[in-house]
Parts: sequence; structure tokens; C-alpha cells
Amino acid sequence: MAEQKDTGILWKDRKHFMWFPWSFTKYYIENERLMIQKGLLSTTLDETLLYRIVDVTMVQTLGGKIFGTGNLIIKAKVDATPEIILKNIKKPKEVRTLISNLVEESRQSRNIVGKEFFGGRGPRPGADMDGDGIPDDME
Repeated sequence: MAEQKDTGILWKDRKHFMWFPWSFTKYYIENERLMIQKGLLSTTLDETLLYRIVDVTMVQTLGGKIFGTGNLIIKAKVDATPEIILKNIKKPKEVRTLISNLVEESRQSRNIVGKEFFGGRGPRPGADMDGDGIPDDME
């Protein structure tokens, strides 16, 4: 049997209802991958390589602010799930920062730059890659 090495989970959480983790949806980051496991009797495991993540947005409602939870909307350059939502996780601001830092580390370790996601010439003219509403070539 193959020897298993230490997986090194860097972060893990569950989908919460208010503050309580009453859910069968688990989120975790290990080995430069974001993993989402859903289900009790039938389980689905979705895996996204961190270097493929291009944007992380935090959304926190008033209820989320009260209970310390929020959603992270992650956009990735993958065909199967281009938008990943981590629902009702604890400390969403800290997790967003952690994911952003891990994405950058993963890209640096693989020598991947942004233009590899958009083709050799980069994004199209007038593209708004940072989402601020102003085309990047006008900033």
C-alpha cells in the first residue's frame, strides 16, 4: 500500500447557520488546492488548484457581521466551476487574505504570470481586470 504523507491542511471550515456549523459542506486548503466536500450519504469532492484562482470577493450581510460569518466568491480559470462560493464561513476577511496570499505563492512557485490566463498579448483593450469599474488601460 502507498505510504501517505502529511497533508498539511492550512485552513478548514464548514458552512455555518448563524455561528453553528450545522452542515455537511466542508471547505479546506491543502497542497496548493482548495477543496469543497459536500454531502452525507453521497459525497462530492471538488478540487481547484490555487494558481487558477483569479479573483476573491467577500460578501457579508448584516446577519453575517453579527455572527462573524460571510461568503467568499472565488472566480477561477477552470471549465467545470468558474465561480466557487464558500458560504457562511467564519472570519471571511481573514480567509480572503489567506487565499489571496496562497494564490500568489502558488503562482510564484510555478512561475506563472497573469498573461498566461489571458493569452500572450494580455487582456483585451478596455478590460477591467481589478473590478473597480474603470478600464485598466485608463488608470
